[in-house]
Amino acid sequence: MQNGEGGEIEKFEPGFWEKFRKRVGKYARHYSDAEFWKKSAKFAKKTGKGVLKPAFTLFHAAQDADTPAWARATMVGALGYFISLVDAIPDITPVAGYTDDLWVLAVATVVVAAHIKEEHSEKAVESLNRWLGEDS
Repeated sequence: MQNGEGGEIEKFEPGFWEKFRKRVGKYARHYSDAEFWKKSAKFAKKTGKGVLKPAFTLFHAAQDADTPAWARATMVGALGYFISLVDAIPDITPVAGYTDDLWVLAVATVVVAAHIKEEHSEKAVESLNRWLGEDS
């Protein structure tokens, strides 16, 4: 795969990545910086590092002016899915509630991997340390 730029991973059906980007892109309307930080603050302890690290990484990458528009749209769509109250598994569901959010964030990270810089990951860890009050 070429990170959303035309290549395919053999294990996925043809067109999977493009379909993923289009479906996730529909959630962009749920996204705003304020709502992202509000949900992160409210659920930081509940969601933990597993969900927040990819979310924070995508957030910081989306803020970078060097990030291409298609990659930013994918990132914002995945973050919109994270924020949205309407998703595959409701977030209030015990144990499994954030499983779908993590999956969407992880797949979006793969799709835009070429546009995630080390500084984005470092900022994500700094954010985690602030939110969770620990070394992440």
